[in-house]
Amino acid sequence: MEPLNPTKTLKPMMPQALLLIKTPLFQSTFKSQRFYFNTHLHNLCSKRNLSFKIGSQLKTSQDNKNKPIPKKKIILSEGAPSLSEDVAGNEDIPAKSRELGGASKLGFFKKVPRKVLSVLSNLPLAIGEMFTIAALMALGTFIDQGEAPDFYLKKFPEDNPVLGFFTWRWILTLGFDHMFSSPVFLGMLVLLGASLMACTYTTQIPLVKVARRWGFLHSNEAIRKLEFTDSLPRGSVRDLGVILMGAGYEVFSKGPSLYAFKGMAGRFAPIGVHLAMLLIMAGGTLSATGSFRGSVTVPQGLNFVIGDVLGPSGFLSTPTQAFNTEVHVNRFYMDYYDSGEVSQFHTDLSLFDLDGKEVLRKTISVNDPLRYEGITVYQTDWSISALQILKDNEGPFNLAMATLQLNGGDKKLFGTFLPVGDADSPNVKGISMLARDLQSIVLYDLEGKFAGVRRPNSKLPIDIDGTKIVIVDAIGSSGLNLKTDPGVPIVYAGFGALMLTTCISYLSHSQIWALQDGTTVIVGGKTNRAKVEFSEEMNRLLDRVPEIVESSIPIKSEGING
Repeated sequence: MEPLNPTKTLKPMMPQALLLIKTPLFQSTFKSQRFYFNTHLHNLCSKRNLSFKIGSQLKTSQDNKNKPIPKKKIILSEGAPSLSEDVAGNEDIPAKSRELGGASKLGFFKKVPRKVLSVLSNLPLAIGEMFTIAALMALGTFIDQGEAPDFYLKKFPEDNPVLGFFTWRWILTLGFDHMFSSPVFLGMLVLLGASLMACTYTTQIPLVKVARRWGFLHSNEAIRKLEFTDSLPRGSVRDLGVILMGAGYEVFSKGPSLYAFKGMAGRFAPIGVHLAMLLIMAGGTLSATGSFRGSVTVPQGLNFVIGDVLGPSGFLSTPTQAFNTEVHVNRFYMDYYDSGEVSQFHTDLSLFDLDGKEVLRKTISVNDPLRYEGITVYQTDWSISALQILKDNEGPFNLAMATLQLNGGDKKLFGTFLPVGDADSPNVKGISMLARDLQSIVLYDLEGKFAGVRRPNSKLPIDIDGTKIVIVDAIGSSGLNLKTDPGVPIVYAGFGALMLTTCISYLSHSQIWALQDGTTVIVGGKTNRAKVEFSEEMNRLLDRVPEIVESSIPIKSEGING
């Protein structure tokens, strides 16, 4: 074959061949790429690889200006285009494929009237739905949830309505006393979900289909109409393909034409964002309608059955076998700061099955719950249930402790009363005992005067008006919250997917077309975001394309094995 004259029009080395470029010059740096070719070449090389050697002297405008680039070897092997669309350059798209989202493939949406889909996919409507849901959530934090009707009658009376109109009737009628399972809130979630699905079907899926449909451009005019255009006066479209492959582009070449793209994942990311939001809403709906919740305060040493405490939160709530589990409070104790304030409280719990076998034991504390077969037990509160005392060396006696009301503040105070003398007398007198925690007990005499302080288990007696008292123990009660929430894994998965797809959505989908026109390569490209960065990247890549000064393309018959 005669040497290539740079002044002549460059002829494609393999006409009719659809291929990708692969060269040992970049094999150590970049991943191997597949080379595609059409049926004509496939019939020729179905059992052999073709090996062509191209010798050329190249020069660049950079540091290697006077250094020749070593000979490159381009290998053609069997393959098929990874994109099923118009890879041969046919730009006529059938009308059926332009139908709204490909309704022939999604039968459900085909039955939905297009006007309904158009309304649901309206962006202002979706934004309004999200703001409404946010407002309902804020209102749900303002209104105490799960209280008895009398509570709302007192807090939101009709004679003094909030904002001039909001009373207890609004709350009970609309179900705002259980906001997150109310028909209004769940209905807004369903409406927002429908809008997301309609937007995905009518907008996002067609955009992805358009992004995946490509073809070669065969005219300079078509390339120069793109957002970014440039030309290489003495360049080779093959060298450009190698450079683009090294920059992470998927490169396709057919004769003098070249197409390359990268960042296709960025086109799919908006669909992933919508699916993630749907997962979050589905998980939240399942939590609101399929959960069980309950709370109990259990003195140390007593038991309770989980199913007796938990109550359903919605129509999807279904009990499990674990509801028959019995919980025993082995011990309740507290940790204190040096100042004497309570720092943490703990409960040692044992779980028993129907046969009385202990299946789990754990000491829980605030922010360290117990989990068993979908049931979570939280440590949330505490109290003092009883004082155990000796009176005149008799007993022990258990005196029930009652919670006393304090004027403001969040301090706890518990008290009990030990009658002295005739308990049936109308003017009965006795010894009062007060406690703020399990550390110390304050005692008052028959006249209500301070008598002294004793620590439980100190075995130190105190004599009050002839009565000898020993504080044996202060028995604490553990405040526990129990719940089942089947929607939590779905919500977590949705938020994880949302963070991932949101990051992926920032990837730019960039496309580049090139055409060999004689000794000149016409290059054009476009991207859906980061347009300034794309232009800078293209300039850097084009600066790396070597300039051809002379070339020869010897083709040896022995290069084809067999």
